Amino acid sequence: RFYSLPRADGARSSGLGFYFVSLRLKKLYSFIVVKLLSFVILKLYTFIIYLVKGLLPLVGCFNKKIRLFVNGRKEVWDKLASGLVPNERYVWVHTASLGEFEQGLPVIKALRGQGYRILVTFFSPSGYEVRKNSQDADLIVYLPIDTPANAKRFVETVRPVMAIFVKYEFWLHYLHTLKGASVPTYLLSGIFRPEQAFFKWYGGVMRDGLRCFTHFFVQNEASAVLLSGLGFKNVMVSGDTRFDRVYEILQRDNRLDFVVHFKGDRLCVVFGSSWALDEAIYANFINQCENVKFIIAPHNIHADEIGALRDKLNKKVVLYSEKDNADLATAEVLIVDTVGLLTKIYSYADVAYVGGGMGTQGLHNVLEPAVFGIPVVIGKNYEKFNEARELVGLGGVISVASAEAFEKVMGELVTNAEKRKIIGAINRKYIGQKKGATAAFMAAVAR
Repeated sequence: RFYSLPRADGARSSGLGFYFVSLRLKKLYSFIVVKLLSFVILKLYTFIIYLVKGLLPLVGCFNKKIRLFVNGRKEVWDKLASGLVPNERYVWVHTASLGEFEQGLPVIKALRGQGYRILVTFFSPSGYEVRKNSQDADLIVYLPIDTPANAKRFVETVRPVMAIFVKYEFWLHYLHTLKGASVPTYLLSGIFRPEQAFFKWYGGVMRDGLRCFTHFFVQNEASAVLLSGLGFKNVMVSGDTRFDRVYEILQRDNRLDFVVHFKGDRLCVVFGSSWALDEAIYANFINQCENVKFIIAPHNIHADEIGALRDKLNKKVVLYSEKDNADLATAEVLIVDTVGLLTKIYSYADVAYVGGGMGTQGLHNVLEPAVFGIPVVIGKNYEKFNEARELVGLGGVISVASAEAFEKVMGELVTNAEKRKIIGAINRKYIGQKKGATAAFMAAVAR
């Protein structure tokens, strides 16, 4: 009756009351629709997970990487059973691949320094196969496929006191299982973009996954604003731990005798993690350039792809795998057909090119060469990478879109020492100012 209105005949109309009831019904209807949609999408997600799990062994018959993905996961439960030490405090750190492992390494080391044991899981073989024997963690395994049963068994087996997901990979069943077990769960160096499903009308099930996190440690203010728009207050802009990681590189011994022998006193350009589309813009420059040494560390080191790269070059080329029987001092191009050496090789570079930006595979890490105070050149596609955007804006990283642009930029860099010095100083200063994400995380978690 409070919402009714008087009429001319003295009676009262309940029109306004009907309006409010209708509004509440609409909100209830919307709530039910959203929850029902989330339920359906979660069921679809689970179905797809099981479907992919069933198909992968077949695909693995024709693909080596998928075969590693499948076979490696067959050993997980045995490795956990034999490798976990009873009654110890384990922190579970999940990393998608090699880059995320390197990103999480400063926090891993800090936690081990406080007496925690570290269990690292990888999603991708490209990370696991390189770091499976790393001494930086107590146990390293593949992450079992994200089924409800696997998630429950994994969490009950490991009994982590803390879980950390590095940057991304939001596996819904694992997240909900961790929340159900009251395990503090953190996103480290997270980054969010408006086009992600979390921020779409259909992303309710993904938003439910985000609600499982105890706290978000994000790289930039834009990510914090996006999360705030969803109602999350448990967010800190702590920065990117990769800056801490690459700064550590300066403190270690980066000497590689074979590179010393190869480079001599010549200027050296290093091409790191390059793909075929990157090779298309730099091969001609290498062929025409004199009195410069070139080191190429391709992303893919399969024999046929290494052979194809070698065929594009009319210089004297030596492979890393041939170095023991080759005259490195007279070689002009060294192709590194192995993994795990690139960050040390960058320490010998006068200029670096970082691959991935000419295609859609994703730009590789520009910070690793930049920390050595040298100019860095990249391809045209870098907008998704915050540090690349910032360094391009500052002038420490130079983006090129074609072979002609590459040749012009690189030609200036290899002939102008003063320009290399000025650009390199920009990169060194930028990284020095961005350190501190590890300390911010550790201080917040310790509260």
